[in-house]
Order: sequence, then C-alpha cells, then structure tokens
Amino acid sequence: MTSRTLPLATAFGTLALLAAPAHAGLFGKKAPAEDFTAVHPVPVASAPAPATGAIFQAANGYAALHEGWRARRVGDPLTIVLVERTAASKSSTSKLDSGGGFGITPPTTGPLNLFNTTDASASGNRNFAGTGTAGQANSLSGEISVTVAQVYPNGTMLVQGQKRVTLNRGDEFIQIKGLVRTADVDRDNRVASTRVADAQIAYTGKGDVARAGRQGWLSRFFQVVSPF
Repeated sequence: MTSRTLPLATAFGTLALLAAPAHAGLFGKKAPAEDFTAVHPVPVASAPAPATGAIFQAANGYAALHEGWRARRVGDPLTIVLVERTAASKSSTSKLDSGGGFGITPPTTGPLNLFNTTDASASGNRNFAGTGTAGQANSLSGEISVTVAQVYPNGTMLVQGQKRVTLNRGDEFIQIKGLVRTADVDRDNRVASTRVADAQIAYTGKGDVARAGRQGWLSRFFQVVSPF
C-alpha cells in the first residue's frame, strides 16, 4: 500500500472548508447584496382622455387636496432625513465571599495525648469578585433621496435608493431601504429615518482608503482555519 501526501495548499483548503461555517465562504463572503437602485415609474397604456374642454383633467397628474404632491406612486421620489443616533451601555458586578472552620480538642493527659491541640483544627475561605462593562454608540445625519419601489394596499410604501459620492481615491455609498407610511411624508416630500420601518441603512466605501482599512486575504484565511 502506498501513501500519498496532500500538497500544502490542498491541506489548508481542506481545513478551511471544515472550519468555516456552512453559510459562510472561505474568506467570509457575504450574501448577495441588496438592491438599492432607483425605481422608474411604470408606463400605463391607456386610451387618450376625451377632450371635454374643461380646465380640470384628472388624467393630467391630479392630486387630491389633502395629499398635495407627496410621493404616493411607484417611481415617485422623496427625501429621507437621516437622524440616526443610538447609544447603549451595560455594567455588571458580582462578589462572593464565604468561610468556615472546625476544631477538635484532644486529651492533654494520659495515653491518648498523641498530638497538640493546634494540630486538630482546620479552616477554609473562598472568595470571588468579577466586573464587566460594555458600551456602544453611533450617529448618522444627512439626507438622501429615494424612490417608491412598491405601494401596498394599505398605503404603505417600500422605498429604496442610494447616493454615490466619488472622492479623490475612492467612492462613498449611502444606501437605504425600508417601509414608509404615506401619512408620515410631510408637505415638502420628506420623512425622517426614524419613521422608516424595517430600515436597512448602509454607509460604505470602496477604493484605496477602504482597502487600506481591511485585513489582507492571507490574514483572513488563517483566521478561518485557526482553531483558537
């Protein structure tokens, strides 16, 4: 029987596949990116409105008096005002202290006087002290315009959009997606990000600056295969 030795690269690859979670790739590859592209209005093919001679024509973009020009249809733009600010902290302290002892007094005379009184006593103490703290805070402010991607029967709208800013050595992306009530959109067609349900807000970048702040692929490889 002959034995065959796997190449070093193949061995590392096998260990990586065994150590990595089933839902993650070898180098921590993420799930497919969410879609934040703008949604355009769907053209509606309809017969031309009959010429009645009246000034008021409902087919020419009429909006009800209580709605104004607020976004309410697929493809309509509106502005999300980013006012995200969260803070959290946690602290815990515990302390344990206990003790005990016992003693026996042996005879001091006679044939049973075999050891001293101090040799027949015992005592013990136990103590423990532990502390822990944790804290996190974040803040994001600004504005981003999005489009209505879908309108539900109850008037809730799915909105999504992104803003791309190209700087000297990289690009910055602000992306947002979530559910907005028509009633929360003000007369200026703006809504606060705190009013967006199931919000997905991302502020990322790519380019030289983003790559400089990321671990190299070899370091990520050994983190995956490391058992520690």
